[in-house]
Amino acid sequence: MSDLGRADKIAGQKRVLLLKPRGFCAGVVRAIDIVKIALDTFGAPIYVRREIVHNRFVVNELAEKGAIFVNEIEEVPAGQRVIYSAHGVSPAVREASKARGLRVIDATCPLVTKVHVEAVKFAKQGYSLVLVGHRDHDEIEGTLGEAPEATQVVSNVAEVEALVVPDPDRVAYLTQTTLSLDEARDIIHALKVKFPNIVGPHTQDICYATENRQVAVRNVAPGADLVLVVGSTNSSNSNRLVEVSNNLGTKAFLIDNSAAIDPKWLEGADSVAVTAGASAPEVLVEDVINYLQLNGYSSVEEVEVMPENVRFGLPPEIIQAIGGAGGAQPIPVR
Repeated sequence: MSDLGRADKIAGQKRVLLLKPRGFCAGVVRAIDIVKIALDTFGAPIYVRREIVHNRFVVNELAEKGAIFVNEIEEVPAGQRVIYSAHGVSPAVREASKARGLRVIDATCPLVTKVHVEAVKFAKQGYSLVLVGHRDHDEIEGTLGEAPEATQVVSNVAEVEALVVPDPDRVAYLTQTTLSLDEARDIIHALKVKFPNIVGPHTQDICYATENRQVAVRNVAPGADLVLVVGSTNSSNSNRLVEVSNNLGTKAFLIDNSAAIDPKWLEGADSVAVTAGASAPEVLVEDVINYLQLNGYSSVEEVEVMPENVRFGLPPEIIQAIGGAGGAQPIPVR
């Protein structure tokens, strides 16, 4: 892939390398569809706890259709419908919803649910649990809530050294689904050094889409002069894409849209790679491409690093909601 970028530099032609896969993952598509179907089925308002996905454009678009985004369950009027975001929630949030008589539609990504199930399993087996991730992220908050007494969160290698557990031979680890592969590898290695008998999930918790987008950047960034990542600042997986490129020595910037591009970034950049985080819609990518074309990047080449064809089915709550259109049947709280 990098040879493409070097050829551009020699020829002096300005062009865009459009990475694929990029943008929406299956969990994001599913979550957004759930909100849209709920609005179509029941009409506005539909309450959503936290941002359904971490992208301001998507959230604003759904808000215009009638979705009301709240930070906590207590902000939802008793008896109303509420959708949990793709990042998942803790058991405490589920209990609060039940206490308020809320009709819940769960848009948690199935890959996040997998991590929740693993947390419960390890805790029941008597393991001390180390959760690798960013403390302020909604996903970590939800997973931590599954077994708070048994779980500690670590965000870097240095924090591993400070860990103290009742039994060093009964330790398990899990990770946030949107971490950098390199970041997770280094922390997991440190955990294995500190706790030689530590166990982990049968398959890695970092989701396929996070990995695929990072692999695409890793393949293309070395041959580009600049990498632009479309995504919101609170999107963990989008920030990781910037880090991957910067760590490879290719300057990268996270942008919401073309308006965030500093023209100075393009000075001397003949080859610009463009990708998008898993919660960024393609319309914003097209906006960036149009901007670049207007600024002399006449050639746009899509570079597919690997195919991606994952799809997730809708949750039972939304299927039942469709069947009971008009609200004749209550949506059970889980």
